[in-house]
Amino acid sequence: MNFPLGAGDVYTPNGGYLSATNVPLINFIAFAYKIQGNQMQALRPQLPDWVVTDRFDIQARVEKDPGKDGMRDLMKSLLADRFKLAVHIETRDTPVLALVLSKPGIFGHRLQRHPEDARCVLDSTSLTATNPGKPPSETIAGGFPALCNGLTWVPPCPSGRACWGARNGTMAFIATSLAGVANLDRPMVDQTGLSGLFDFALEWAPGINSPPDASSLGADEGVSFVDALREQLGIRLRSGTAPLSALVIDHVEHPSAN
Repeated sequence: MNFPLGAGDVYTPNGGYLSATNVPLINFIAFAYKIQGNQMQALRPQLPDWVVTDRFDIQARVEKDPGKDGMRDLMKSLLADRFKLAVHIETRDTPVLALVLSKPGIFGHRLQRHPEDARCVLDSTSLTATNPGKPPSETIAGGFPALCNGLTWVPPCPSGRACWGARNGTMAFIATSLAGVANLDRPMVDQTGLSGLFDFALEWAPGINSPPDASSLGADEGVSFVDALREQLGIRLRSGTAPLSALVIDHVEHPSAN
């Protein structure tokens, strides 16, 4: 892609040109409708296998750059025209994992309120790719990503670990974004009661479950996602239900010929 297709606002100005190669249709749908981690869990089971496995190249141009949300609107039109995609939105009571503070008013060392005077970068081309095969990213003091308004891989990251972060995001954005990379069995929602904008960085070892005694894990083994939330962000997960918006697929078919 010539700019990130994620749900955040990270964007590379491109003169109104979109170029994507070898991308599954589900990624284009997620981009067009700003689907985040919570909604992806409900989207995938609705789709035929080819929407996930078949890959497509798309090149499209408009007269002037409409910005990322403008590109989303153009993608909606393209999907409706070429793939006959039809959708609607429903709100459903859904089992969730709620983010709550472990101790009221106390943050972990890798979660902070976003400083009002902090410089924010939204253009990924201005950063150097320091971790081959991962999205471009640099860090600032505290180990937070330099990019703002989007979930970003945070280097350096030990082998076998997941290292993600974001700056200038709400707690709701943090919850929904992490749900997309943590591979939990339920979506996550924010119930911390915290308003405003935050920076965070989180490192965990995928595949490690929380043992009864978390101290039994050696430091070099890493910690589970649940333990990382508690130890690094000062957040725990609580089971419950919540009304969530879901994108419902009414129709989709193989694309018409060029």
